[in-house]
Amino acid sequence: MNLPATFMELSKPLLGSQWAAFLKALEEEPPVSIRMNPFKPWTDHSTESVPWCSDGYYLPLRPSFTFDPLFHAGCYYVQEASSMFLEQAVKACVDRPVVCLDLCAAPGGKATHLASILPEGSLLVADELISNRAKVLSENLVKWGNPATIVVNNDPRELGALTGMFDLIVADLPCSGEGMFRKDPDSIEEWSPAAVICCAERQKRIIADVWPALKPGGWLIYSTCTYNTIENEENIQWISETFDATVKTVPSEASWGIAGSFDGDLPVYRFLQHRTKGEGFFLALLQKKQESTQTYSSLNTITGNLTKRSKKGLRQKETMLPDELNSILTHPDRFSFFTNETNELLAVPTVHAYSYLRLKDSLKVIHAGVPLGTFKGQDFVVHHALAMSTALRRGYFPELPLNRREAIAFLQKAPYPTFPANRRKGYHLVTFEEHPLGFIKHLGSRINNLYPSEWRIRKSCE
Repeated sequence: MNLPATFMELSKPLLGSQWAAFLKALEEEPPVSIRMNPFKPWTDHSTESVPWCSDGYYLPLRPSFTFDPLFHAGCYYVQEASSMFLEQAVKACVDRPVVCLDLCAAPGGKATHLASILPEGSLLVADELISNRAKVLSENLVKWGNPATIVVNNDPRELGALTGMFDLIVADLPCSGEGMFRKDPDSIEEWSPAAVICCAERQKRIIADVWPALKPGGWLIYSTCTYNTIENEENIQWISETFDATVKTVPSEASWGIAGSFDGDLPVYRFLQHRTKGEGFFLALLQKKQESTQTYSSLNTITGNLTKRSKKGLRQKETMLPDELNSILTHPDRFSFFTNETNELLAVPTVHAYSYLRLKDSLKVIHAGVPLGTFKGQDFVVHHALAMSTALRRGYFPELPLNRREAIAFLQKAPYPTFPANRRKGYHLVTFEEHPLGFIKHLGSRINNLYPSEWRIRKSCE
């Protein structure tokens, strides 16, 4: 591997006697790992688990995920193993339902992980500033199926205006990418000392912009996929001093091989390829100073007529669920229903309805709760997200199981060839190994494949 000379000059003193082992590890094939969705269980044949993640597993080789229907069903997420250490940081600071913000969240690795490990009753707000990446983030969270999620497409400064809204902020920040040199050779070409300085300043700006949104006593999980101390230890020290925050310890096992600080005795956690089975990663946990000022209570349960409780400026109104849809969700009594500006019917967990309204009024919300479908005249067109949601009541729609070949054809949005004569007209839930993939609509004379065009598999089968 042809590393930049300046990078080696800066990094070699940090690693000392471990430098040769580190260089050797960079020449090795990177491991492949996945994280299972605990709410969509299936039988996997992986035998080696990621020790710091309850649902993480290493694969012996990299399969073609594109042609695995279970991947598209949201049964697992392909994620770098070191990043799964997030679970330990969350366990160290969260023991009750919270409102959590995932910053710079695309493509969705940490967001889907948070959707799995946050205590039941929590709300996850995932933000991505770049529009195209925000769409990918939304797609991955829709596939994951947790109804207590909201995706927004905003600058961190706009989120910072939501004073004291979040109990936990996870900030996996844009960085110089040194930890990805082995996995992504293009990152080597993009690296420079100037890029390191630029990234460090951007990281400070993002944290400063969003800090007011973290409630007093709240927690910040700061992470990067880079090695240098400028973007890591120095920034953690800056956050601590600038905002009077305390750096906290995350419990870990010595057998995991996680390294500590390169600069002083800060309790920080660094993954290096020659010590852990994964890519380069850095994480620190900080707590905001506790203050007596009363802030927005983000987890107040809303009961009764929500529109009467809404404050001035929260413009979207609650709507009634049509009688024919009363049993479309497993627990409709736990949701509030809204019709948005595109006439789409949304189901939002009632405990988070006020938070949804506040976000909707202040930010660009591109996904929230469970989109059920859209009213078009007398017809109700179901939304693909309903098929993916764990809140869907199984049995509401007739189900059509597919084999692997048929499932891939469906995911390619190929026309459905035949249909059993005894099947009734209307919507049918397409499944693979009992996991929903989406909807088709039987019109009698033809069958419409309703899989989202922008999500379809564009490659031919290998």
